[in-house]
Amino acid sequence: MTENAALLLPVLFPVLAGLPVFRLHKPKTRQRYVFAALVLGALAAFWACSLPDCRFTIWQLTDTLSLTLRTDGFGRFFVCLVSVIWVLVGVYAFEYIRHEGNDERFFAFYVMTFGVLIGVGFSGSLITLYLFYEFMTLITVPLVIHSGTKEAISAGFKYLGYSVFGAGLGLLGFFFLSQYVTTMEFVPGGVLDPVKTAGQEPLLLVVFLIMMIGFGCKAGMMPLQAWLPTAHPVAPAPASGVLSGIITKAGVLAIVRVTYYIYGADFLRGSWAQYTMLALTLCTVFAGSMLAYKEKLLKKRLAWSSVSQVSYVLFGLMLLTPAGFLGALLQMVFHAVAKNILFLCAGAVIYKTHKTYAGELTGMGKRMPVVMWCFTLASLSLIGIPPTAGFVSKWYLAQGALTPELGAWGITGAAVLLVSALLTAGYLLPVVASSFFPGEDYDYSRVKKCDPGLGMTVPLVILAAAAVLLGMFPGPLTTFIQSLCGSLL
Repeated sequence: MTENAALLLPVLFPVLAGLPVFRLHKPKTRQRYVFAALVLGALAAFWACSLPDCRFTIWQLTDTLSLTLRTDGFGRFFVCLVSVIWVLVGVYAFEYIRHEGNDERFFAFYVMTFGVLIGVGFSGSLITLYLFYEFMTLITVPLVIHSGTKEAISAGFKYLGYSVFGAGLGLLGFFFLSQYVTTMEFVPGGVLDPVKTAGQEPLLLVVFLIMMIGFGCKAGMMPLQAWLPTAHPVAPAPASGVLSGIITKAGVLAIVRVTYYIYGADFLRGSWAQYTMLALTLCTVFAGSMLAYKEKLLKKRLAWSSVSQVSYVLFGLMLLTPAGFLGALLQMVFHAVAKNILFLCAGAVIYKTHKTYAGELTGMGKRMPVVMWCFTLASLSLIGIPPTAGFVSKWYLAQGALTPELGAWGITGAAVLLVSALLTAGYLLPVVASSFFPGEDYDYSRVKKCDPGLGMTVPLVILAAAAVLLGMFPGPLTTFIQSLCGSLL
């Protein structure tokens, strides 16, 4: 196998390794096998990321159209994020899924999804990205409908319908753009042909907006966000965590590829399409925060929070400034960490106490101190309170917005982000406060600690530590992202 062909390994290995899990009925054997598959898949992904920029054509469809894998800076960034989170959540799921049942099916699809996400990250062309993107939707539906209840099946079909429709809008743009680009592969700065696009700029901007709305569906952006608060509450907590923290970022990846690698920032900067996207992202940030603030069911509150917080990323990307891009990619990582913590903490509470509403967590900090301390650190990061990681990303997002070129749009954006941060504090901090300070009427004599086992708490502690350490020492990650900006902006 040549070095370039080796790019197939981190994609194919998890997909193939997931198939035998359907037949592994002994819990210990299945657990060892899945753990080995996840770790080996992650090591293969890290090894591929360590290679110099390379390209491998899986299938040459036509002279100008091919299924291509390629390593580049942004692909490595996404693949590394997926690999770390996927292994940690998988370890957490070993204990959690026992009370859900159908362990074999869950872990089979979980392992296979890992490989598909690596394929999304290493996609070297728009058609390759589209195929892996659709495969990702199909293979994650079983994670949503895992419980098999009527509500779960309904939510799964809603997730499928919205996702396929959104990806279809992206495919529509692909067919149109094929006439106006020099190549369908991703090139930093864009691939639009100046000769072919002359006089077609208004139409190309319409197509751009259609593609953004389509791929924005997976990221929970308005107007195609309704699947997210429906799917998360019914899915098992590990599935909710990766759906919110990772799968939504696949939509972000597609938006980055189209914006910065197909169109190019120079073509879009100052256009009505840019301002329309800024308006959509800010509306999503505010609406998601408001709906999370009003929601009582804990996992649904966290789902609406994801609608808001992922659009922070999209807002930063649409600023088309270096600081905005830096803040967006930092938020992409920090939200993935924080939201996985929050969903996994919610899952731990449900697993041990069967409490599902935010108002039922009074005194939970006394019963589950490790879980609720992790919940607290993730909440502080999501709000953006230093020294947690969320403060760093929101700082750069504000810097990116408050540039003279953006004028009132930047000021409005910074104001909406501030209001959203206050609302985030409003729907998370009361849970934390009542958890640790339940009041004088609380019966302390009946408190029995019930933190879950090490298999669930260790991943939570690692992620919580990351939420703090990445905020205290953001330098290496910031430097890497800044290196991407040079070729894109």
